[in-house]
Amino acid sequence: MQKRPFKDRTAEHVLFETSDDGRVATVRLNRPDRKNPLTFDSYAELRDLFRDLVYASDVRSVVLTGAGGNFSSGGDVFEIIEPLTRMAMPELLAFTRMTGDVVKAMRACPQPIVAAIDGVCAGAGAILAMASDLRLATPRAKTAFLFTRVGLAGADMGACGILPRIIGQGRAAELLFTGRAMSAEEGAAWGFHNRLVPPDSLEEEALALARSLADGPCFAHGMTKTMLNQEWAMSIDALIESEAQAQAICMATNDFRRAFEAFAAKTTPVFKGD
Repeated sequence: MQKRPFKDRTAEHVLFETSDDGRVATVRLNRPDRKNPLTFDSYAELRDLFRDLVYASDVRSVVLTGAGGNFSSGGDVFEIIEPLTRMAMPELLAFTRMTGDVVKAMRACPQPIVAAIDGVCAGAGAILAMASDLRLATPRAKTAFLFTRVGLAGADMGACGILPRIIGQGRAAELLFTGRAMSAEEGAAWGFHNRLVPPDSLEEEALALARSLADGPCFAHGMTKTMLNQEWAMSIDALIESEAQAQAICMATNDFRRAFEAFAAKTTPVFKGD
């Protein structure tokens, strides 16, 4: 499939919008009256959206956020959890695989994803934040992997594999066993949040960070994201060889040449992603 602009793409179950030049996209969970819970439809739409971003010719970074002062309260109790209690195993497995595909799609898209987290960030909402590449939060953000509170394992959508790599095994085990909320201050100290910002400037800060990434060498950023994912399961020798190959590919790009020419001319490089 050829790449195509996403500037005019529409979404039904979340809000999708881009900057005027199409480089920075914002995906907004938009059910503020319920603290932005996820439904079967919004899960599927997020999965398809992040999968399709592989083919976006304009979008270079993404901000993922929620409306109305909260990120997301997780799966909707009445629209997801109640129906799940009546499903047979084949249906349940289809659902859990589908939700896992959301995380796979977020990790596979080349664009860096910046989560802007305010207020409630719970359950599957916490997973969406975890699956993002960078996380900005407000001091009032509370993040809870509360699956055990509803009689489920903490092993959900990759949490047992990804969360320990962000905050460490012991801290992840505590959150996944107890389901307690991680405060914003804990999240910042533990490395889950990249930094804390005031609520009234959260989106501005997230968009500024996403813009700085979008205006950078987007092909190289995509390579960095790929290597961050792949190297989890590599030996030291294998990952060093893999990075040697990745960097050689980046050195063959026009962006690399542009950066040198701009440095020599004492100007700012304009990266084009080729």
